[in-house]
Amino acid sequence: MKVRIEQILTFFVYPNVSDKITNSIVLGGGCFWCLEAVFETLKGVSAVTSGYTGGTIKNPTYREVCSGLTGHNEVVRIEFDPDTIPLSSILDLFFVFHDPTTLNRQGNDVGTQYRSGIYFANASQEEESKAAFERAKTLWRNPIVTEILPLEIFYPAEDYHQSYYVNNSEQGYCRIVINPKVTKLRQQYAHLLK
Repeated sequence: MKVRIEQILTFFVYPNVSDKITNSIVLGGGCFWCLEAVFETLKGVSAVTSGYTGGTIKNPTYREVCSGLTGHNEVVRIEFDPDTIPLSSILDLFFVFHDPTTLNRQGNDVGTQYRSGIYFANASQEEESKAAFERAKTLWRNPIVTEILPLEIFYPAEDYHQSYYVNNSEQGYCRIVINPKVTKLRQQYAHLLK
């Protein structure tokens, strides 16, 4: 039996590599805590990381992004197994769990850092994003203002922002803003939960 050198190197260098393909997409829909709380509970989603993209400075801090002066958007990077949850489903849920018709705003969160956006990694994701945008038009009365742009750089947010809802569910913002989204997810999309 002939074994290829790449197979041997993969085994020794990356012994824990899964056979499953993992994709990722970056989405912005207001405060990243809200999107993170929704997507991290879905079957097929292996990780959700809150962070920033689309700005003018390197390695921005939360305080800098919140100023609205850096041009960054609060986003989440969703890593998923497309055999379990296809990108189309993730994008359709994205358009359900935030208001894509409000420019630079989600509820009381106002500023360019709260804009609605999909940041794609390749041509296939761009095509799927545009298709989801078209499907979402039937859900909303007002025009959708979600930007669809190539992902430039994703900066993970500070550690205390990660799994924020899980770690702070009794905090006021979580109870008032995130709880209704999580309740809606459990009631209407329970079949998609882990």
